[in-house]
Amino acid sequence: MTRSIRPDAVLVQAVIAGALSFAHLHDIAAAAGQDGWKAWAYPVSVDLLLVAAWRRLRILRSDGSPTRAAWTWFAVALAASLGANVATAGLLDLNNVPAWLRILVAGWPALAFLGGTLLVHTPTSSAPADPTAAPVMDSDSAPDVAVTREASVPVPAPEAAPVPALPPAVSVPPALLAHARKVAETHHTATGTSIDPDTLRARLGVPGPMADALALQLTGKD
Repeated sequence: MTRSIRPDAVLVQAVIAGALSFAHLHDIAAAAGQDGWKAWAYPVSVDLLLVAAWRRLRILRSDGSPTRAAWTWFAVALAASLGANVATAGLLDLNNVPAWLRILVAGWPALAFLGGTLLVHTPTSSAPADPTAAPVMDSDSAPDVAVTREASVPVPAPEAAPVPALPPAVSVPPALLAHARKVAETHHTATGTSIDPDTLRARLGVPGPMADALALQLTGKD
């Protein structure tokens, strides 16, 4: 599938303006004594410095860094290009170039090299700190902060141990109590000591709670 090529008026205008500026810079360099390939290198150097300064200016703006250096070198390159365009408009005799212009043309390579180097190595500012990020603490301050936080946190009081519920009261039948009293008297006569709940439970064959209730009743009576 072929694509149709449509001329862009802005692009055509940029190409024409660039070619005219390139030719004017070449003419000034040739008139100042820079012949051959050197006269063609001057417009390339000026335009490259102009583009590099503008590109660096955009990068510094997006990073929030100072743009004074980029603006300075952009103005220097623009002044060189604009000055060459104006000088070739008949205001300067190219057959008799003044000495100061020869000095400027001869010193331009060093100036352009310095500007390009400074533009490339201009540091950008670091990214702004996130205000929501937690502060970073060194090892000396970290223990103190940890102790402070530990002290500020309330310590819950220990829970009280649950009180065991008392066993429910066991109803003792009177007949069983009378029989247990006889067994206890027999045991006391034979041993000389009061009968204990375990022995009473074994003699009567009753459950443990009933034997305890019987022993309590007998002890209370005693």
